[in-house]
Amino acid sequence: MLRKIFFGLLWLGFISYAFVLAPPDDPNTLELIKNLSTSNLEGINPLIISIFNLMGILPIMYASLLFIDGKGQKIKAWPFAIGSFGVGAFALLPYLALRQPNPEFTGEKDILLKIFDSRITAIFIAIGAIILFYFGLSKGDWGDFIQQWYTSKFIHVMSLDFCLLSLLFPTLIDDDLTRRGISNKTLFLVMSFIPFFGALIYLIARPPIESQQEEIQPTVGIRNSEFGIRK
Repeated sequence: MLRKIFFGLLWLGFISYAFVLAPPDDPNTLELIKNLSTSNLEGINPLIISIFNLMGILPIMYASLLFIDGKGQKIKAWPFAIGSFGVGAFALLPYLALRQPNPEFTGEKDILLKIFDSRITAIFIAIGAIILFYFGLSKGDWGDFIQQWYTSKFIHVMSLDFCLLSLLFPTLIDDDLTRRGISNKTLFLVMSFIPFFGALIYLIARPPIESQQEEIQPTVGIRNSEFGIRK
């Protein structure tokens, strides 16, 4: 219950901050989003380009846990995972508040689960993330970014969204480790608390989850003798 309250309040607090306390909208925000989405990047600070694209990688990282976690939940995980591509933590926080502890996985992995559970997928995610980080940090203009952070709601909220998603990733890892049969969780948990990069390392290092058939109760046959039938 405390977990639900925490994530519920965090979600409401983030929404309230974004719409009430964050800087006002910049008149050029829609044009900026359009240019970022269509790779028309001339004149845009590389730091902003980097964060915008990393906000597309973070939902893929979360999906690597959510699609498996959601198989044992009363609520479906995929609407929240898909929503996070557009609105980040605004979509994921309700799932974190509503989900139940789910340390088991039963059934077969379909093609989607196999893709998101694959170490190869995790490696590609990590390579893309590292390239974006290097691009933003090496080419970016920090002075311009700080100015825009104080004057643009889009830049301000997007940056906070990135930080929030980076910090919340470990909340799903304990159940994920149990599903994979890992009893000594300490190293994985400590590693996951390294913001963003710890999550990348975890996705690469974790062992694949094994498909497990659901237990089927044996059907009790009816013997002829129970009906008094004799040969």
